[in-house]
Amino acid sequence: MKVPGIIGGTGIEELAGLSIVAAHRPETPFGEPSRAVQEGLLDGCRVFFLQRHGSPALIPPHLVNYRANLWALHSLGVNEVIAINAVGGISPQMQPGALVVPDQLIDYTWGRAHTYDDGSGGKLQHIDFTEPYDRELRMQVVAAAELAGVSCTSAGVHGITQGPRLETAAEVRRMAADGCDLVGMTGMPEAALARELGIAYASVCMVVNPAAGLSEQPISLAMMHDILHQEAGVVGALLRSLLALRYGS
Repeated sequence: MKVPGIIGGTGIEELAGLSIVAAHRPETPFGEPSRAVQEGLLDGCRVFFLQRHGSPALIPPHLVNYRANLWALHSLGVNEVIAINAVGGISPQMQPGALVVPDQLIDYTWGRAHTYDDGSGGKLQHIDFTEPYDRELRMQVVAAAELAGVSCTSAGVHGITQGPRLETAAEVRRMAADGCDLVGMTGMPEAALARELGIAYASVCMVVNPAAGLSEQPISLAMMHDILHQEAGVVGALLRSLLALRYGS
């Protein structure tokens, strides 16, 4: 049985329309998740929701306890995760307001606890990460967007930086040369940890600003606010469509 979990990022503090039936704080070997995992019904479909940055506290990207978050969801029976990420656009088509379901990533982070493998299991856990996002789940997200009339780009390379500072223009030029279409701070190690746990994982990226050096205006949270508010509503429609399509609500 498919049990969906949704991880909210910046701009998705709560899951609109979720009728909460329980709040879980499962113990994990890695400490506490960012906040309680909300279990509820959305359009009649059972779903689990976790805000990765916490609320009302705001945990910066490099300090999110990704291992505890994924472990907590897994312990509650979640076996599919749709992660929402706020990102900057690098490629010309990745303009503010766009939604993207990436198919690849490049990890530029460092110093994060990026694996459950501590060497105690008797063998190393070399997961296949050729396709970092689950292909079937990705395609279902894209199909759900089409059914909902939501404009959505079905592929892209998500570059993940350390944060919490934004990138320099030179770093963005380097990322563009590397093939990145998007830049964010929270996609890793989340995707790899999900793979280690056997959780199907897909991302929906909300482009909220041009990446550094690609606009004449300085990047600010105030500039992102209106785009975040607009895209949060669109993402909500996409998620409802996905629940109906994939989980039979």
